[in-house]
Amino acid sequence: MSDGTTGMTENAENKSEAEIRREKLNALQKAGKDPFYITTCPHDKSAQEIKDDFAELENKDVCIAGRITGWRDMGKAGFMDLADRSGRIQVYMKIDQVGEESYTDLKTYWDVGDIISVKGYVFKTRRGEISVHAKEIGLLSKSLLPLPEKFHGLKDTDLRYRQRYLDLIMNPEVRDTFIKRSNIIKTIRGVLDDRKYIEVETPVLNTIPGGAAARPFVTHHNTLDIDMYLRIATELHLKRLIVGGMERVYEIGRIFRNEGMDVKHNPEFTTIELYEAYTDYRGMMDLTERLVRESALAACGTDKVTYQGEELDFSTPFARVTMNDAIQKYTGIDFLSFKGDTARAKQEAENLKLELKPTDTWGDIMARVFDEKVEDKLLQPTFIYDYPVEVSPLTKRKRGTPELVERFELFIARCELANAYSELNDPIDQRGRFVHQMELRASGDEEANMIDEDFITALEYGMPPTGGMGMGIDRLVMLLTDSASIRDVLLFPTMKPRED
Repeated sequence: MSDGTTGMTENAENKSEAEIRREKLNALQKAGKDPFYITTCPHDKSAQEIKDDFAELENKDVCIAGRITGWRDMGKAGFMDLADRSGRIQVYMKIDQVGEESYTDLKTYWDVGDIISVKGYVFKTRRGEISVHAKEIGLLSKSLLPLPEKFHGLKDTDLRYRQRYLDLIMNPEVRDTFIKRSNIIKTIRGVLDDRKYIEVETPVLNTIPGGAAARPFVTHHNTLDIDMYLRIATELHLKRLIVGGMERVYEIGRIFRNEGMDVKHNPEFTTIELYEAYTDYRGMMDLTERLVRESALAACGTDKVTYQGEELDFSTPFARVTMNDAIQKYTGIDFLSFKGDTARAKQEAENLKLELKPTDTWGDIMARVFDEKVEDKLLQPTFIYDYPVEVSPLTKRKRGTPELVERFELFIARCELANAYSELNDPIDQRGRFVHQMELRASGDEEANMIDEDFITALEYGMPPTGGMGMGIDRLVMLLTDSASIRDVLLFPTMKPRED
């Protein structure tokens, strides 16, 4: 059955393989052997467990279940490849062991892609391959569509993303990526749980799209007859919990932004946001570095990771560089030598041939120069800190330099991975910054923040000094699985519907 089908082929002329497989199912159903009536299978070992524990399992009975991925027919005997979530194992089947009726059904009605159960004993073939010698076999589910031909597999990336179930069947390394993703999230939770953080859930539907500069998705609530927004961040609700005295909270959840799609962006993605009372952005640097390093160890077994051909070293303390120093290093411009001078900043941007908005100020231009001229130089883990206030409406001002705020972003492999603040807890300053954001919105900036009156009310009751951090889980998984596109680490990425 190496061609993916067997039996009932004498009438196959002018019939597709899918039609032949449906005929096989009909025949089984008429014979009272409908596989879809089976509800459970008491398998007790996985393929990998049998290989790992061969010394103690040799000649002992096991029960396994999985999908047929290959078949070598030798008349009254045959070998099958059986795949489960742990990997592949070989099964040896012989007519006088499994019974003539079962073996006849196997050769007549079974196909590559079918899901089966096998009871038998563990042994090693003459070629040294650990296998299961079948005593009983059963068909658990019929595959009505043939799998892609195994030597070519499933390579078309568009089809892989659209039919992830098929991708997982045909490409075991894809399953490994998502197992690593799970381990990364478990590790993050473990670190935070050890630090007495509380995991919480906040609303996905919001009446105001707050907490980030992003364009939201809009929906309508029929009963209330109001427009609502899918959340673009979890920040403002989590900080309300800090006001309420929870002190250490985090949420791992989906975020929705109605923006472009590329190798680093998907309209819905996963972040972690965490907030801790009585610390600041430097405390957040220490915690973020620990989360990334321990995630690397959990996913890769090492703190030196190769990403797209370049080695990333998480073993040493991450570099910490101010935004101004980074800009000065790569462009020679010292923005702090002309703080607040928008005219001078515009001249420097023109010298660098950067396009500006009419509303851009000194701080906006400083951030733009960093984005365009510095970010793509940051390969190794680097904290860039002390941002201009104009681009950080929720962040505490830097004492002694009110043009800047206590904010950092973590860059790895030329990509921003995390964003953190010493959180602004002054309700008067916060209102003023929201008003500025609304002015930007009125001038056409659809990503500018709206005023969240209830959040300001919460701050007026008093929020302790707080550090907060948000990190993109998908981008972290990309780094630690050597994935070039965010679609490779999302089980079901957003896709444009096919015309057919």
